[in-house]
Amino acid sequence: RLFAHWEAVASTHRVSLPRDMAGPIAQMARHSQAREPVPYISLSQHGKCEEAAYEERQYPAGKWACVTMGEPMYEQSISMSFMKLMRYICKENSVGCHLGMTVPVLNEIHLTKEGTMLEREVLTAYYLPGEFQQNPPVPMDPEIHIIERAPLRVITRVFYGMTTEETILREISLFWELLGSTDMVVRETYIVASYENPSVPQRRNEIWEGCRA
Repeated sequence: RLFAHWEAVASTHRVSLPRDMAGPIAQMARHSQAREPVPYISLSQHGKCEEAAYEERQYPAGKWACVTMGEPMYEQSISMSFMKLMRYICKENSVGCHLGMTVPVLNEIHLTKEGTMLEREVLTAYYLPGEFQQNPPVPMDPEIHIIERAPLRVITRVFYGMTTEETILREISLFWELLGSTDMVVRETYIVASYENPSVPQRRNEIWEGCRA
């Protein structure tokens, strides 16, 4: 039943779910309550009509497991990348055990020069839990790379629901309306931060924009 459910979710992203994902899916379901947040410091919150419109945060340097995909659709790229990361998290690593889930998972995107479309290539990144930060388990999949990301200062804004190219472009546009004219952020690169799995209809996401040094 669990596999059939995820098969249906995958089909909405135009992705077919391989049978070998049954084990990782079952493991993820067993550990679904234990999710370690990626550490950060909140620097400031900016409200509009008594609610937080956006927040400035500082994330420390840290080690992430990353996969890059360039499928025709954004949802296909992130689905296929995360399947690879699930296998790594669940068992396909040099310590042979479940590593534990962290949130959010980051999807780094770039806009085309015109700013009207997403570039095809998407980098999906999973933050290694604290106990593995010093000595990350080696992935068995050669397409997964462990990288140390530098400290990151971002402006973030929450949105809910599906993450398609259309919804992401709309959220980026709304973000710019809120920020107004400013040169403190980098316009070319954005991060879509996902906090919940794709089966949650009104799942929490954030758009991140990097601040200039």
